[in-house]
Amino acid sequence: MAVLGLRRVVAIVVPLLVSVLTAACDGPADPSGLQRIEVRGEIWAFEVAADDASRTRGLGGRESLPPGQGMLFVFPELGVRRFWMYDCLMPIDLVFLDDLGTITAVHEMPFEPPRAEGETENEYASRLPRYSSRFPVRFALEFPAGTIDRLGLEPNTRVELDGPRLKSLVR
Repeated sequence: MAVLGLRRVVAIVVPLLVSVLTAACDGPADPSGLQRIEVRGEIWAFEVAADDASRTRGLGGRESLPPGQGMLFVFPELGVRRFWMYDCLMPIDLVFLDDLGTITAVHEMPFEPPRAEGETENEYASRLPRYSSRFPVRFALEFPAGTIDRLGLEPNTRVELDGPRLKSLVR
């Protein structure tokens, strides 16, 4: 009888312990899959773009972002990055960060008129400005327009990131 009771306790306690330890390693659980990052005293919820398809799509096709939300781009390796406003239907603030979370460049990207009737895809793409990280980066954050000014974000500002955990999201 004591062995049967011990088995029941183990069957209940071990899965709970594994669940608690897993949550502790991953940071605060968020059922939406958003990554929470503090930026200049504010907690932001970022949708993650960690594979080629999601990084290419970015915020394209969207007309707005919910308050307090943005997009986090995670790249598999350090590199100089260039973003553009391809199919973006709203202005966006962009912040590039190196491996340590230090901002290398900030850009206020205005809304660009969508592809015009009769305009080829190549013509459309070639008229869009490119926004550079200037230095090798691993991460980029996109915010609603006005966030850079409101939070006072500028090069050499530090954002605390759990780099190893975020790098593990790359697919």
